Amino acid sequence: MEGIEHKNISVNGLNIHIAEKGHGPLVLFLHGFPELWYSWRHQIVYLADQGYRAVAPDLRGYGDTTGAPVNDHTKFTVYHLVGDLIGLLDAITSDQGEKVFVVGHDWGAYVAWHLGMFRPDRVKALVNLSMPFTPWNPMGDMVQILRAAYGEDHYVVRFQEPGEIEAELARMDAKTIVKKFLTFHESGPIYFPKGKGFHHSPDDAIVSLPPWLSEYDVGYFASKLEKAGISGGVNYYRVLRLNWELSASWSGAKVTVPTKFIIGDEDLVYYMPGMKDYIDGGGFKKDVPLLEEVVVMKGAAHFINQEKADEINKHIIEFIRKF
Repeated sequence: MEGIEHKNISVNGLNIHIAEKGHGPLVLFLHGFPELWYSWRHQIVYLADQGYRAVAPDLRGYGDTTGAPVNDHTKFTVYHLVGDLIGLLDAITSDQGEKVFVVGHDWGAYVAWHLGMFRPDRVKALVNLSMPFTPWNPMGDMVQILRAAYGEDHYVVRFQEPGEIEAELARMDAKTIVKKFLTFHESGPIYFPKGKGFHHSPDDAIVSLPPWLSEYDVGYFASKLEKAGISGGVNYYRVLRLNWELSASWSGAKVTVPTKFIIGDEDLVYYMPGMKDYIDGGGFKKDVPLLEEVVVMKGAAHFINQEKADEINKHIIEFIRKF
């Protein structure tokens, strides 16, 4: 963590907080839910030591990034999010057309896929974790698909009603919320029955931390969650329907940047309806024609960049060194 610098950049109506270290080609790291720049702490230090400039923002609605109207989920579309990144890149690079390396996880991967699709002129190469590309589906948006597959208690479905999940999570302190999300290590979905909290871990259940997650780490995540609240992060789920409506014109579009994808074989995303077949059966490669490698990491769950930090570091550097 030593040597990581923190800055605030005025972009797209926001005050975006970034953490950065190193000099050289820029690597932009994009975090997921319910996380922060801090999720990339291991990668920032490692890539900087390898001669790269590692930059990790708190995305819109998260952490120390301010200015987003968290009470209006319509201001969190993928178009807003990609716009934030283009503005950020313009602000922190000397050449406004500079191509950069991008590494995303979870929602950060979702945004990175769309950055690569909308603006391939700004992406040198892409490494995405846990969340494969999801092409526009004429059958409906992801909320509809997950509701049909898993019912009303699935967490994505439960996240849709503004204020509802916030009220339920208010029963717990921020550290407990962080622990229950980050330690989830099952291949099945997260259920959140109404009025009952996390199905996999009752409110008062003691959570044992894995070796890769310390009490200090939990405390850092929790301190920023207390400051920013959880609505910003939940808005990414609430806007899924609107994203689907706005993205119909991108039906059939491809991500045309060199790409590597990594997922854990115990990641809940890997077991979502149709996901394994899409990843392994040729659909993924059709939509991302420059997909060079898919890595299914044994024994790893969803928060793979923290759980398997050393392996992820090596996968990233081995791929981006090609360019």
